[in-house]
Amino acid sequence: MEIRHLNGTDAIIYRTLRLQALQMSPEAFGSSYEEEKDAPLEQYISKLESDVAFTFGAFDNQELIGTVTFGKETKRKLKHRGSIFALFVKPDKRKLGVANALLKEVINKANELKVIEQIYLSVVASNIAAKNLYSKFGFRTFALEKHALKMENQYFDEEHMVLFLSQQQES
Repeated sequence: MEIRHLNGTDAIIYRTLRLQALQMSPEAFGSSYEEEKDAPLEQYISKLESDVAFTFGAFDNQELIGTVTFGKETKRKLKHRGSIFALFVKPDKRKLGVANALLKEVINKANELKVIEQIYLSVVASNIAAKNLYSKFGFRTFALEKHALKMENQYFDEEHMVLFLSQQQES
């Protein structure tokens, strides 16, 4: 498995996996397949070329099997913070350490930036596997948002978690 920072030349394969993620795990994302399926490729290129967000991909024999995005805050008073978004691993590649490797890469990148002290993320409260993974890296829940997402007539609660890099545990 190879983990690397994605760029604009990866937009087509990233878009393909992103749309699969939105279809396979719709409750895990704030966005929806319907909202993104017709987005122009340029939108994905722009996201992957951003200087305030970094998307990492996990590859198995040249196939993109997982992604995660880290976004830096840009406002002066918030520059010490960043957020993890859109962690996804193809279902047939789960339980092989892919998500673990992606998270490790994101946290290393945040540490390299020197200014990042806190990393935030949100996870659907019923996703025990994801919460266990984040906890392993030292993330701690600080809030529960009831009915954070609504799909059709079903609500999903989200836990908001934070990792303070100065207190980070080895994983």
